[in-house]
Order: sequence, then C-alpha cells, then structure tokens
Amino acid sequence: MSKLSKVKRLAKVLFQNPKLLNVVLEQNKAYNKQAEDFGFKHGLPVIDIFKMFPNFEAEIESFSYLDGGSLITDLALIKKSVERYADSAYFEIGTWRGESAVNVAPVAKECYTMNLSKADLRGLGLAEQYIKQQDFFSKNIPSIKHVKGNSLNFDFSEYHKRFDVVFIDGDHHYESVKKDTETAFKLIKNENSTIIWHDYGYSPEEIRYEVMCAIIDGTPKKYRKNLFHVTNTMCAMFTTRQYPVSFLKDKAAPTVAFTINIKANRL
Repeated sequence: MSKLSKVKRLAKVLFQNPKLLNVVLEQNKAYNKQAEDFGFKHGLPVIDIFKMFPNFEAEIESFSYLDGGSLITDLALIKKSVERYADSAYFEIGTWRGESAVNVAPVAKECYTMNLSKADLRGLGLAEQYIKQQDFFSKNIPSIKHVKGNSLNFDFSEYHKRFDVVFIDGDHHYESVKKDTETAFKLIKNENSTIIWHDYGYSPEEIRYEVMCAIIDGTPKKYRKNLFHVTNTMCAMFTTRQYPVSFLKDKAAPTVAFTINIKANRL
C-alpha cells in the first residue's frame, strides 16, 4: 500500500471513529516521551548534506516521481555513500519499484535488494497492481541480486559482516524498524560502514518519531552517538565519520540550492 493510500485510509478511519484520534495522539506523545528518555528530545543531530559531500553531484536514473518512493536527494545520498567505498558491497531491505537499487548498481561491486515474495504480498491482501510494480526497474538488471523473504524472520547469517552500506526501507512500524536495524548492524563489515534509514522523517523537516525511536532502540548503545539526520533528505544515517552537527529548526532558511536537469523517457 502506498503512503498516500495509507494517509487516505487513516483519514477515513479517523472520520468514522473520531475517538481513535485520541489513540493516535497518545501514541505520538508516547514516542515523543521515549525519544526524550533516549536523550534525543530534539531528534537526531543533523549533518549538513553539503558538508558531508562538498562536491554533491549525482545522476539519478529511473526515477518515477510516483507516490511511495524516495526523494531524489535520498537516492543521491545513498549513491554517494556507496561511491565512497572501493569495491563496495550494498544491501537494502525494502525494494518496492527498485529505484534505489538501480541507481546504486552502477557504482557498487555487489548489490543486493530484499523484499517479500509475491506469495507473501498476496497473503497480505495487496492488490495485483501493487504487486506487479515490485522490482519494476531492477528486475532485469543482472548485477542486482534479488533476495525474497520476510526480514522479521529471514536467516541473514550468510550475509553477516559483508556490506559497506545497508539501506533500510521496509515496513515502518516500530518492531519492524527495530528488527531491521538490529539486522543491519550484523550485515555491515565494521564500524566504518554506513547504514541509511528511509522515512526517518515524514519530510526533510518533520521527524517521524515512531521510526526514530525504533532506530535508536535497535542500535547498540555504543553507536547511538553515531546516529544522524541528513539535511534535505528523509533519511537517518549511522556513520563514525566526524561532521559538524546542529538540530532541526522549524522552517529554517535554505542553506543549499540544488540544480536538476530533468528528462522523461516513455516506458
């Protein structure tokens, strides 16, 4: 189900059951309190994307501009992060249309992407139109290895300590994000590797506290100081590289302007 569809469905449910709004508000309040208990009352420290990559330039292919995907800056962040490593190995949880994998594949020596099988997706009652879009861009690219399974119970042991960059964009409920985070720290080669989480924010300027708390909870305590939000993206990142940091400010003035050359190709 796409993010827009989920929002519409939630709005309909709340309209039909107004009392549920109190449940949602209480849940948000609980996650805000949990973030404060973790020591992240103001969210994760923020790294300026331009300070991370002073020469921030990336070519993004097969970008659909449809609901449910990443921002261009999200994909550029992932691609630039992978480029940093020689003979890099990349693993992602949550394929959807395959836009992230298809952009990483040209700069990675190894590229793995994981998602539920079609049978699992049908078991969730998802529409065939949705299921057909799975791996849409990535399925015919030989260098991308598609792994099928449920990350909540999949045996990842053969992939442990193999990857320079791990990208998490699967189910965004608390327990799923926590589990995928725990898995990611087993998949990375060492503390010099990078983990990127999508949908840390509802937007680049609005924190998604359920996801943030799950990321923190799933991260080993010794590495929580290495969790950050990257400006101009909806992504959180684990990195031991050192950067100046700040915190999100409400409706802050732009510090970076991007140049985009756009070209559409009929499929």
